[in-house]
Amino acid sequence: MNMTAKSTVTQEHLNNNIHTNLSVPLLVEKILSNDEGVLTATGSVRATTGKYTGRSPKDRFIVRDNVTENIVDWGSVNQPLEEASFEKLYNKVMTHLKENNELFSFKGFAGADPKYRLPVEVVNEYAWHNLFARQLFITPTEEELKNHQSEFTVLSAPNCKADPVEDGTNSETFIVISFKKRVVLIGGTEYAGEIKKSIFSVMNYLLPQQNVLSMHCSANVGEEGDVSLFFGLSGTGKTTLSADPYRKLIGDDEHGWSPNGVFNIEGGCYAKCVDLSQEKEPQIYGAIRFGSVLENVVLDEDTREPNYADTSLTENTRAAYPLENIDNIVVPSVAGHPNTIIFLTADASGTLPPISKLTKEQAMYHFLSGYTSKLAGTERGITEPEATFSACFGSPFLPLSPDKYAQMLGEKIDQFNSNVFLVNTGWTGGPYGVGNRMKLSYTRAMIHAALEGELNTIETVQDDIFGLNIPAHVPGVPDEVLVPRNTWEDKEAYDKTAQNLANEFHKNFEKFTHASDDIKNAGPIFK
Repeated sequence: MNMTAKSTVTQEHLNNNIHTNLSVPLLVEKILSNDEGVLTATGSVRATTGKYTGRSPKDRFIVRDNVTENIVDWGSVNQPLEEASFEKLYNKVMTHLKENNELFSFKGFAGADPKYRLPVEVVNEYAWHNLFARQLFITPTEEELKNHQSEFTVLSAPNCKADPVEDGTNSETFIVISFKKRVVLIGGTEYAGEIKKSIFSVMNYLLPQQNVLSMHCSANVGEEGDVSLFFGLSGTGKTTLSADPYRKLIGDDEHGWSPNGVFNIEGGCYAKCVDLSQEKEPQIYGAIRFGSVLENVVLDEDTREPNYADTSLTENTRAAYPLENIDNIVVPSVAGHPNTIIFLTADASGTLPPISKLTKEQAMYHFLSGYTSKLAGTERGITEPEATFSACFGSPFLPLSPDKYAQMLGEKIDQFNSNVFLVNTGWTGGPYGVGNRMKLSYTRAMIHAALEGELNTIETVQDDIFGLNIPAHVPGVPDEVLVPRNTWEDKEAYDKTAQNLANEFHKNFEKFTHASDDIKNAGPIFK
């Protein structure tokens, strides 16, 4: 990453039996012999994570010190932890790890572009967590491993638990990032996703300081080298729509956009498995084989076949596998500047257009908004769909102010003439429960037209409430589907529902006090 600071942790500090960069077969053997997981019929390893089957955002902290004080966007997402509390936790974790009979270390990289990559080391007390790290980060060559000097170290100690009174945490669980010490502490949780996302948070802090926009998105590249980005919250279709047999995958979740182009931050994929099938998602289904890690997936007791439809442990079942398990990929995971940027939303109100072309100001507005709908039944207490907003489509992982990332996006859209589209994969003909989900074939046709440049100069009509420019025609899509109001039988009900959603947008955007008037005025038309 060309940063002079190094991690303050070295293996000598741990003074232990550390296995460094074990091969996949040796890690699998350790997992099975230590009874950390079981072998499945696919050849993958299945592990369970106990009571924590997802991230613990209320237990995530950044150390407040003279390095971070005036840079981090402090608040409910980036909770401060004082240096004295960090030191106590650090000593507690180090003592705990030293008492382990054996530890596992993975040395590798975050960032596929050598100019911007971050050398990382992940130290685990569980072999399966180390296999996870090996599959999600970028594995070094033998020569790179010899010269590897970690610039950030993750110490993952699930069995080390915090005392909230003594340690200044909110519970027994803690995920703490120290940018001064270049250390991440993880304790009290076995959920492996904390390892991946903590380094993503680190990259979201470091990369913008090098004029690189860090992004929570998937990316692919066409046969002619044209690059597309797909932003979207859970359930919007980001993974499904970026997996295209005619385009090569750069990555499915985390990317940087540098002066040279786009690069994947990861070396693997961490895919959701709920209802996974060979028919619907053949790439992901086929990627789960020897060396992959299944997390909280229920197995048949006799055959060890995964039952992806069984969510009795959690709806957040996951698979971790290396990128090379997918055939249609870019090697290395770097490409040029994005020609097309897609913002995905699954609007349950049925009022947003299925596709609209955004101005730069509208792009920054909707990037800051990060809107989708949370459906009834997905969380306890939700009885009807709710509007949900996550700044930059990745608020939980952004140490800096969302305005910083949006400003960088706007500058890059200008510089590289990227076309931006808002695509609604949600409901049409009425809200959730009345209308129907937009046909996937229509959505694919719209995205194909956008990627091929067919919508760049096409005639548009402006939506009266959202101010969005809707293409009058899209090849392969009925014209009547394109304007949401036309699909509703009850026009008055549409107007009322659309205005309610517009008001939700305005209410959410009030917190972006630093946004320019041009960006504020690019949102729904206030009535």
